Amino acid sequence: MNAPSTPADAQSPGVTPAAGASPVMAQFFDAKARQPDALVFFRMGDFYELFFEDAQKAAAALGITLTARGQHGGEPIPMAGVPAHAMEAYLAKLVRAGFKVALCEQMEDPAEAKKRGSKSVVRREVVRVVTPGTLTEDGLLDARGANRLAAIAVRAGAAAVASVELSTGEVECLATSVGGLGSALAALGPSEVLVPDRLFSDEAVNAALKSVGGFVQPLPQALAEPSASEARLKRLYGVDTLDGFGQLSGAEIAALGLIAAHLETTQAGKLPALSAPRRAGEADVMAIDPATRASLEIEKSTSGARDGSLLAAIDRTVTAPGARLLAARLARPLLDPVAIDARLDTVAWFCEHRVQRQRLREQLKGVGDMARALSRLALGRGGPRDLGTLRDGLCAAESILGLFAQTHDPLVEPPAEIAASLGALHLDLHPELLAFRDLLARGLSAELPALARDGGFVAEGVRPELDQARALRDDSRRVIAQLEARLVAESGVALKIRHNAVLGYFVEATAKAAEPLMTAPLNATFIHRQTLANQVRFTTVELAELDAKIAQAAGRALGIEVETFEAWRSAAVEVALPLQAAAEAAARLDVGSGLAEWAEDAGAVRPEVDRSTAFEAEQARHPVVEAAVRRAGDAYTPNDCRLDGAGASGPRLAIVTGPNMAGKSTFLRQNALLAVLAQAGCFVPAKRLRLGVVDRLFSRVGAGDDLARGRSTFMLEMVETAAILTQATPRSLVILDEIGRGTATYDGLAIAWACAEALHETNRARALFATHYHELAVLEDRLAFAANLSLRAKEWNGDLIFLHEAGPGPADRSYGVQVAKLAGVPPPVVARAKSVLERLEREAGAPAHLEDLPLFAAAAAAEEVASGPSLVEEALKGLDLDGMSPREAMDALYRLRGLL
Repeated sequence: MNAPSTPADAQSPGVTPAAGASPVMAQFFDAKARQPDALVFFRMGDFYELFFEDAQKAAAALGITLTARGQHGGEPIPMAGVPAHAMEAYLAKLVRAGFKVALCEQMEDPAEAKKRGSKSVVRREVVRVVTPGTLTEDGLLDARGANRLAAIAVRAGAAAVASVELSTGEVECLATSVGGLGSALAALGPSEVLVPDRLFSDEAVNAALKSVGGFVQPLPQALAEPSASEARLKRLYGVDTLDGFGQLSGAEIAALGLIAAHLETTQAGKLPALSAPRRAGEADVMAIDPATRASLEIEKSTSGARDGSLLAAIDRTVTAPGARLLAARLARPLLDPVAIDARLDTVAWFCEHRVQRQRLREQLKGVGDMARALSRLALGRGGPRDLGTLRDGLCAAESILGLFAQTHDPLVEPPAEIAASLGALHLDLHPELLAFRDLLARGLSAELPALARDGGFVAEGVRPELDQARALRDDSRRVIAQLEARLVAESGVALKIRHNAVLGYFVEATAKAAEPLMTAPLNATFIHRQTLANQVRFTTVELAELDAKIAQAAGRALGIEVETFEAWRSAAVEVALPLQAAAEAAARLDVGSGLAEWAEDAGAVRPEVDRSTAFEAEQARHPVVEAAVRRAGDAYTPNDCRLDGAGASGPRLAIVTGPNMAGKSTFLRQNALLAVLAQAGCFVPAKRLRLGVVDRLFSRVGAGDDLARGRSTFMLEMVETAAILTQATPRSLVILDEIGRGTATYDGLAIAWACAEALHETNRARALFATHYHELAVLEDRLAFAANLSLRAKEWNGDLIFLHEAGPGPADRSYGVQVAKLAGVPPPVVARAKSVLERLEREAGAPAHLEDLPLFAAAAAAEEVASGPSLVEEALKGLDLDGMSPREAMDALYRLRGLL
């Protein structure tokens, strides 16, 4: 949920920023005025301080102490603070709570400020605004998960979703319809969504945003105007024209422009290293709505954790970028059989070359997260360890190439995806990348600090002047040790030479031992500096001179190292594009080899993917459930499933019946997941799978409610069913479980019957329809391409045994009482249930002869009385009122009058 924003002039009741503020508070008010809806982290020495209402909000969210210091406008100033060294942990809590945080940093050393006058304050500026979608620090990110910033825009009835993964520089853009926004956003799983404020009046947009969740950031509609968006996009990429990005639509430019505007604001003018926008359309990826994605537990289990999901079950990647790429592929399965086969070729090649696969996986462990390291360096947040990640990754790339060269068979070329990846890793083909690798290999030391200001990361021999400064610094330190030994010998006092930031180097002795140093003749050598409770501190002329030399040498050495770091950082940005390509290539190799590893472990096979409407699975298994069953030491029962939208090789609609707990829901989900895996380019856990590409996947499995939006379990079920019946196409795959169970028996049966008919005759989609309404079994004889399928169970000595086998034909009963017994319902209740059931079965008549219902009579009647929207209403819905010129508006009015 978004945190409420606070205007700059509402920091505290009665507070007027301009009224008598001190110079430091004037700086704070200036920063707050620039970022009124953010909490301002105001740097003061070793702490970030928050003031007024910012302090009150932060103290409540973080559980830190709220104090008051000084006054403003006659009122105490509320204040809270966090240590600078622990800032990331507090920042993470605030961002997760939905707050934006503006970092106002000290831009100069206090000594520099004093040169302008004794009362001058340190210059401060907002260097960054932290939001959920703009995180780049490792400590704030999930290494194996993406952190995307998305934006949506609608122009002339067309919609677009743009996204950027700021931590890696990956930019994507998807042209879609307003109705497709939910599926597009669910596939991206953004941490933050930018939305023009005008779109909040659109019910379809609101529904899409609510279904996806996450932090929603409203922006002024003016930021989405095409001309302004195009100008910002050109500035972001440093180009004069956008033609190189393809024919971007107005909606795509507006969505990308919103991201550019947000980055300009939050990154304070720093330009990230971004790749060119990767474009896609609805016709390129399988549409999976948020409800289906949650039901199938593709990326997260129902608990919200990664464990228990399809992704966790098949992930064998050894690098963080590989794990993110695998998640992206599962989230957006492809529709083009040629592109799918290209991915499958990679997996098949690694399956066939097991030894080479194992060696490659060992080499990939040294690659590191080059994309995120590069992004931090480009934004000025990186350190020497990020340069080390780039160095190690490029060195590993050379080892990977050597590995493939050793085992290369000139008669068998690797698949196209592997060949392209090796090309991106071939440093000889990218001389600028090779030179950069050599620069870092020679220049970086073995042990690297986190921050450039810590020094010690430039290797010896790289900068002669640095070596000289270091020698002077280190030699002086040895002289200090020699001086200490000499002073002890000359004075006969057990003293130590110590150092701190205030006094520099000083001589320290205990109070009792220091007494001779304060009397003649030693007081001529030892000059008193400070007396503490238990120690007394002195200096000498010789020590003061050495202190100055050491300070100068250490400062010069550190200055040279920081200068060198900036040069190397700039060099990294210069080769950003080939670096990003190399990082992506390593991730592709990791995904391909990891999927081969899983396929070997799970006994998965290569699917056949074509443009038919077939679904033919032999001895298929649920990848997540099977893994859990195997861990428990049990065997998983595989099952066949055959569907065909054309009705040629199997039924279009399968009515699935069987007892509770027999495995109907698992069977349904299992077949849906096979389609996801196959079209994502993965092998599948089955003996064989032939799949005609699925354009849209729908799942209505499991019970739930949405009380926050006033929806009961049954209402939510009907809403999701309505979405399926209005959007499914002949190429879709639909799995429905117990439609109509949440209402009266005959109402539910009637709804289930009508839905089954509609799926078969109107949508013509491949569908698995699980139900306990055994009356639906007659549809096998009434519909041309319908069949019955049941999960088997047997009674043995009064107990129910589940076989988990799917076979043709309907189930004879649901065995609900037996399942109640297995669940531990008290025996008297079970016995009473049996008695009632037997009586009901004896007395039940045939109140409704369903077999006598005329097929689609209800649909025909509905068509007669239907009163849909008029032509004028339809035309009005299609008008883009904000995007029309006055002349276009006048023409539209004349068209509407003509329609009347």
